[in-house]
Amino acid sequence: MSSKILNFNVGVLGHVDSGKTSLAKALSTVASTACFDKNPQSKERGITIDLGFSSFLVDASDSIKDAGYEKTQFTLVDCPGHASLIRTIIGGAQIIDAMMLVVDVTKGMQTQTAECLVIGEILCDHLLVVLNKVDLLPVEKQKAGIEKMTKKILLTLQQTKFANAKVIAVAAKPGGPEAPDVEPVGVKELIESLTAFSYVPKRDAVGPFIFAVDHCFSIRGQGTVLTGTVLQGAVAINDNIEIPSLKITKKVKSMQMFRKPVEKAIQGDRVGICVTQFDPKQLERGVVGTPGLIQTAYGVLAEVEKINYYKLSIETKAKFHISIGHETVLAKVSFFGTEDKLETKDGFLYDINYKHQSELIPLKSLDQEATYKPQHQFAVIEFERPIQITPNSMLIGSKLDLDVNTKLCRLAFKGKPLEIFTDKNYHDTQLEKVKVYKNKSKEGIVERMTNEYEVIVKNLLKKDTNSQLFIGLKVKFSTGEDGVIEGTFGQGGKIKVRVTDGLQDKTKDALKKLSGGKKKGKGAQENQNPSENAEPVRVVLNFKKYMYSNTKKIVQT
Repeated sequence: MSSKILNFNVGVLGHVDSGKTSLAKALSTVASTACFDKNPQSKERGITIDLGFSSFLVDASDSIKDAGYEKTQFTLVDCPGHASLIRTIIGGAQIIDAMMLVVDVTKGMQTQTAECLVIGEILCDHLLVVLNKVDLLPVEKQKAGIEKMTKKILLTLQQTKFANAKVIAVAAKPGGPEAPDVEPVGVKELIESLTAFSYVPKRDAVGPFIFAVDHCFSIRGQGTVLTGTVLQGAVAINDNIEIPSLKITKKVKSMQMFRKPVEKAIQGDRVGICVTQFDPKQLERGVVGTPGLIQTAYGVLAEVEKINYYKLSIETKAKFHISIGHETVLAKVSFFGTEDKLETKDGFLYDINYKHQSELIPLKSLDQEATYKPQHQFAVIEFERPIQITPNSMLIGSKLDLDVNTKLCRLAFKGKPLEIFTDKNYHDTQLEKVKVYKNKSKEGIVERMTNEYEVIVKNLLKKDTNSQLFIGLKVKFSTGEDGVIEGTFGQGGKIKVRVTDGLQDKTKDALKKLSGGKKKGKGAQENQNPSENAEPVRVVLNFKKYMYSNTKKIVQT
């Protein structure tokens, strides 16, 4: 079957109540197991809260026939539009070949529609816009209303990679959900547009097998069926597959593609995989694959960039929801970067020194006068709980705890993991190798001069600071001299500084004035009070502190 029929996955995204599920029903002839609001909570709320799948089969377009296929099976991935469930959309977006953005013609672009567009830009290159519910426009104003909304949509798309997207007007369920079934409007034209719009996605049957499971159920006398989409590689009957979240391996007993038995499935295929002796309640959704391939991650190191539509600052040590594949987890983020041009496609470069950043910098709107212009920005992302990660995943960081009704885009940054932290103690093992420095500066005041080559400095280090880390570091006097920290003085955090070329006369005079003179007997009176206007002699220590060094490494350049 798979050699003659091309499976083409179309994500159906859009704002809640834009009519995505009705549109999928109107388009589909074969309903898959996870499809059409199977979830009781979804039925209660009247909206899709999990990925639904359905399909329909058409004759292939000429370009697809030229590639050796007779028919195209459109698998519709009906993604939820409810704001609090955006994490589910991100899980769906990684398994689609094209996107169908459904817009309510009476409302236009709404917050979640825009967020779907952002996800589409990150994870997909092909978009078709569907203006739904045209039956709600008065008949005499329908044509003008559709033209007006089409212009608005195209204007919004001008700023994206989808500038020339096609816009189709339909009424998937004329009269609304409760109305009796009548012929949908514009759906035949939509199927024609989808057929012309389809292409042969790049599929690769080689490499390790990764499978995104969206539903799991048992069939008496047969076993347990995992339904989902092959993300990578291929699977055949009798292959062993691992369910990494449960750390168990099972043999593939049989497979079906939309109710027809198959021997093999490759990347991009929708398939049901039957295994034995497995309780379906243990796995509703997730990933399975070649044994040993999918890793349990406690954190990642990723190359990241800010999403332009996110208007708030993204600060180091802040917490964000990180979505990778079908997992969303709360995590702490720390940013760093470099002004060097690097090649990171083969992984993170550990031999480079990187600069700590207090926030993720929006490079597209960076001020030309900025003193620091990173070519690459990275993040150490520390998960609050371990999750399963497949190689080559994309990630999206969002603020899903923002008010659901907010008009702000909640998608903050996107990225690709370069290193996966698989060791629970990764701070001491993997992270130690990452050379991220922070420029630090400390300032103290010369309390007194011991002789012209030595002074005692206070307030440079705190009382409880490990002063041994600073011995031998260079300092600069506000009066111009250079010095070196020689050791501690007493118990109060004071230090001794050796003045490299000795103190200048003017510095000695200033220090004598500030100390108020130490002479006793005759002439003591004139030097008794230090000058009220005299500036103290300051001592500045500049150094680089390596953030992930277990030895608290401190360096001066």
